Amino acid sequence: MINPTNYAEYLKRSNAFIPGVKPGEATSDYIENIMSRITLPGAIFLGFIGILPSIAATLGVNQQFALFFGGTTLLIMVGVALDTLQVIESYLLTQKYDGLIKSGRIQGRSTTGVQIGQPQ
Repeated sequence: MINPTNYAEYLKRSNAFIPGVKPGEATSDYIENIMSRITLPGAIFLGFIGILPSIAATLGVNQQFALFFGGTTLLIMVGVALDTLQVIESYLLTQKYDGLIKSGRIQGRSTTGVQIGQPQ
């Protein structure tokens, strides 16, 4: 976990802020509040994923199937899939930057009327 006070200080030193929250103590309190709200549901979800094979075996699913697709295996598969998608997106962004700006997920710079790679 992160230390909310250190993180708030870091944001203040780099002239960054959270919209609607004053820098300093208020930022530290806000970050601590958000972390405490996220931690309990996340822990409950991970606990549920951990006991999912036992629940599946109780419901009559084949024991080998339940152990293969439950618990840690499921978490690893989701993590690898998300990491793979991120790598593919960054590769496409570097290779076809101009096309992604005009028609893909990343938009915003094409409204200036300046073509990338063209002098102004």
